[in-house]
Amino acid sequence: MWQHDTRYDYSDSALLNRITPDNLPPLEWLTYGSGYLAGMKLGDEPLLDFTRDRLHRETQRSFGNYELTTAYTPGGMLQSHHLNIPRLDRDYIWSADGHLVRISGLNEQRDYQYGPSGRLRSTHIKSAHHDLTQWTLTDPAGNRIAERDDYPMLPDNFRNNRTGQDVDNVYHYDAHGRLTEKDERRPRPRGSLSHHYGYDNQHRLTHYRQLQHGSLLTESRYIYDPTGRRTGKRIWECTVCDDGSCTKPELKETVWYGWDGDRLTTTQTDTVRIQTVYLPGSFTPLIRIETATGELTKARRRTLAEKLQQEAGMVFVPELVAMLDNLERELKANQVSGQSRQWLTQCGLTPEQMKNQIETEYSPQRKIHLYHCDHRGLPLALVDANGKIAWSAEFDEWGNMLREDNPGNLQQLIRLPGQQYDKETGLYYNRHRYYDPEQGRYITQDPIG
Repeated sequence: MWQHDTRYDYSDSALLNRITPDNLPPLEWLTYGSGYLAGMKLGDEPLLDFTRDRLHRETQRSFGNYELTTAYTPGGMLQSHHLNIPRLDRDYIWSADGHLVRISGLNEQRDYQYGPSGRLRSTHIKSAHHDLTQWTLTDPAGNRIAERDDYPMLPDNFRNNRTGQDVDNVYHYDAHGRLTEKDERRPRPRGSLSHHYGYDNQHRLTHYRQLQHGSLLTESRYIYDPTGRRTGKRIWECTVCDDGSCTKPELKETVWYGWDGDRLTTTQTDTVRIQTVYLPGSFTPLIRIETATGELTKARRRTLAEKLQQEAGMVFVPELVAMLDNLERELKANQVSGQSRQWLTQCGLTPEQMKNQIETEYSPQRKIHLYHCDHRGLPLALVDANGKIAWSAEFDEWGNMLREDNPGNLQQLIRLPGQQYDKETGLYYNRHRYYDPEQGRYITQDPIG
């Protein structure tokens, strides 16, 4: 069974100031006053610096050669994000009643219109790659409804706030309002796809199948911990032969997930581990750390307690393990306490002898990138310490990816705050539910009513 460990340290004022994730040096938050963030270190290496104004709002962020300057309107609204990477610059314009009406950048402009109730009505996106207008239609209760101009045969409304069909798909639900099947309208050379969803008695998605002409193409299964957080998934795929037949499903990928409260911090596959650091107190990702599995294997070492137990061929009591773990930390910091020295003397040992027992640590090679996000916390780019963009993407307002540029061949699956993209289903896992960006809604009912 896969597991991960994270250690938390707090300041004298009870503020979290250090996190030590699995196989990483300590992540230290540098703060001032009542906890305002001023910087961040990974081990002994400074990673980030923040500059703030008199109101303690962030005005500048530095990560290597990356420099982000933030400005605000007199009313305190976000006015601009300007960088030393001009293609990522953004300016924000707000209406008198506080609605965002325009976002403009070097090669992109977005204009927003709202209805009398203040709900988003349309978005016009014009960039080097797109020139499109997206309409957002809602019923009087604010529920999204389909665009009938594109498909006049659609009904005027749907019962129980369950979209039965739209331009692209036909949807089927069970008695609990959970999406159980989605059938494509779009014709394909080998036939349209159908998507099937299965749930447990707590309304959590546990099983997904993608079929074409009754033949299984993709299957995935999901597991959760007692608090409902997804902790793993497995994906099987079939190969379609020239005659239209399909091979036996083969296991293609196993993924494990580690959490810090409601924030997904670790994603582990057979080839790579991706760890995410968030802005404190938020779901906005800040730092992405990628380590190849081979590097993790090289870095694997026994703790002092583990080594002594194995060499002695016995299991130590928990109190002794805790004492050895504390001693190991003190020896590494060259700060052995008087209490530890007294204990070693009673055992006929010296700190030097115990330090020689500690196994040498290997520092694995890592790829470290900064998340450059929009005003909502949606990642727009991954930038390395040299200021080079290793990944970037454009999204619409509902989280659908319009374009991706991935020269670094990175796996960047974070979407809107709290969302994780699943390629096999096209859905975004969002802690308690799964979000369908094509519909702009979740596939199950709100668990809290």
